[in-house]
Amino acid sequence: MEQLTWTGSFGAFLNPAMIAALVIFIVGFLANTVLTIAGVRAGELEFNGDGTMSLRRTPIDYALATMKYAVLLFVLCCIGFIMAGIVLPTIEQKGILGGMAQRLLPVWIALIVTFVVSITFKRRLGLYGKLFDSPIGMAGFGLVMFWIFAALFSGLFPLVPTHGAIDLISSMRNELPGMPLPSPEEGEYPYYLLGGDNLGRDVFSRVFFGAADVLSITPVATLFAFMVGITLGLPAGYFGGKLDTVLTFIANLALAFPVILLFFLLVTPEIVAAGVPQYMSMVLFLFPILFLVVLFNSRYHTDPMRRNIYVGIAAAVGFWAYFSLISNAEDPDAPFRFWPEFLDGFDIAGNLLIVFVSVVFVNSPTVFRIVRGITLDVKTRDYVAAAQTRGEGPWYIMLWEILPNARGPLIVDFCLRIGYTTILLGTLGFFGLGVSPESPDWGSTINEGRRLLTIYPHPALPPALALMSLVLGLNLLADGLREESLKD
Repeated sequence: MEQLTWTGSFGAFLNPAMIAALVIFIVGFLANTVLTIAGVRAGELEFNGDGTMSLRRTPIDYALATMKYAVLLFVLCCIGFIMAGIVLPTIEQKGILGGMAQRLLPVWIALIVTFVVSITFKRRLGLYGKLFDSPIGMAGFGLVMFWIFAALFSGLFPLVPTHGAIDLISSMRNELPGMPLPSPEEGEYPYYLLGGDNLGRDVFSRVFFGAADVLSITPVATLFAFMVGITLGLPAGYFGGKLDTVLTFIANLALAFPVILLFFLLVTPEIVAAGVPQYMSMVLFLFPILFLVVLFNSRYHTDPMRRNIYVGIAAAVGFWAYFSLISNAEDPDAPFRFWPEFLDGFDIAGNLLIVFVSVVFVNSPTVFRIVRGITLDVKTRDYVAAAQTRGEGPWYIMLWEILPNARGPLIVDFCLRIGYTTILLGTLGFFGLGVSPESPDWGSTINEGRRLLTIYPHPALPPALALMSLVLGLNLLADGLREESLKD
């Protein structure tokens, strides 16, 4: 078997079109830059004598239109390569891009269904539905959902990867993208689509297994950090006084350390050996239980039967998960082994728990500051005074009056914070402090590939581009949500 080409059979006419699109875009961009420097302004609406309006176009409008159509042509070419991967019969005809598009078919289907359903019912979906009125928000949402579905179809349902995350073939070490396996077994994918790394592992598969690793940590850890920050920030801002002073001092103390230095400190072997992350987990993991119990108790305090059911379920499930998280009966080195094995629903590997706790601890003070500031502003609104007049309790007002009206900034910050956490997780992996040495997380993969970057760039570039695209998508999604939330 011969090495695959990047574009396969469709490249004969799609490659020139993509090159033309890039050239046209560059020409339009340069023209737009020159015209802007020269002081040319975009066209404006003019009122005609008969009462109608018309747009007076200027050269800068034509330059912008040229750039827009160049981007559209480029996107159509990309769609063409995806279609080639679906319709062409052999992998040799598909090429590398077509082969990857074929493996990502479940992701494309899930994306199309998500967009169709969301756009169809967007008027009933609140802020999420309004997101589809923003081109920037839709672009960010598409990138984020691509990686979410890619993680889902790589971790839980391994339909995307072509080989195992740690499966290695020594003869494929540092092989270029599209190289065939020397003697593939029956049923084994015959190519390394993005080449092999320095140990002979498939780069394409490791990128998508890495997505599953990253997205199994960052959103949940960020959610935990928000529960900690909200649980402490609401009373600090609402009650003020000594409680506010003490909590703000503790938050400022944590924020005084550089974030990356604090991360390194929490994952160093000496701190880990002392059991500090495990003790921190005992405190931090209590906050989600406390948050849910207070949430249901404040909402249904006038209906004791319903309140007892919801609070009981939240407490029972919460404490079962809590003791399962902090206790590991099978690990002789674990500091907590008191939870009976038959009740231990799951265990988290030591390194994963350390990273998880570090993310929660580092993000919680910043979330606390944001929630406290919003609470100080919102508690002076008329609807809060009306709730106080009705005789509502403080926690009801905080959780069911103030918090829902602060959802816009918090949702935006949640998206941005996942992006920051993804970068921090990649940084930890890059410096060898990530989940585990053989983990396919993007930071570790970039670190392994950068050693031979000048000779073999293909092992390091795909995870770096994946990390960049996910963070870009989260930032665009946050911009779209901010834009739409300001319209409320």
